Amino acid sequence: MTDYVLVHGAWCGAWCYDRLAGELRAAGHRVVAVDLPGLGGDAARFHPGITLTDHIAHVESEVARAGIDRFVLVGHSYGGMVITGVAARLGARIDALVYVDAFVPGDGQSLWDLTGEWEHAHYIDGQKHSPGAIAPLPGFADPRLTPHPLLTLVEAVQLTGEEAKVPRRSYIFATGWQPTPFARFAEAARADPTWEYHEVGGGHFVMADAPAALRDIVLGMAG
Repeated sequence: MTDYVLVHGAWCGAWCYDRLAGELRAAGHRVVAVDLPGLGGDAARFHPGITLTDHIAHVESEVARAGIDRFVLVGHSYGGMVITGVAARLGARIDALVYVDAFVPGDGQSLWDLTGEWEHAHYIDGQKHSPGAIAPLPGFADPRLTPHPLLTLVEAVQLTGEEAKVPRRSYIFATGWQPTPFARFAEAARADPTWEYHEVGGGHFVMADAPAALRDIVLGMAG
């Protein structure tokens, strides 16, 4: 049995992993699908002061609450920022990191640093009407999506060296979403022999667009 911890992206919640979590459990594994503070099942407690550190610390606390020792850590999109921060704290206990069409920050990089003018304009224009909150990007129409806290996108990840203790890293690139901010991370992973690289068809919400491929890749990371 492998323990999996699943971290969703911006505007989402643990609900986006319902199918994957069910399939992993059916295969005999234990799964913790996290609702990040202020999002998903915790959206009622949203406030504009939520930071990236809060999200990282919450995942760490959920791991502790579940009594998990070693685990595979999966992050989608913005969740790549969070799982990188968790690895900087708990890397020696993580068997694998799985980035699902996700950001892969370096030391001292924020999501703002990894995105461009179009995203920046969306983040800032929304501050006129909802300070501290960012509405979903245009085209992201799922009614379950909720505003995302701005500070999580401008705070940088701080690496510690602990993240280097994770023995396996996998990148899953969705080829059907264009333009995409993730090509640079996909190219870096594909060129690095220490990474396992995968491509799937469909759009950015890999959990919905390529569920079977995602399941097989994630199951392949089991110990």
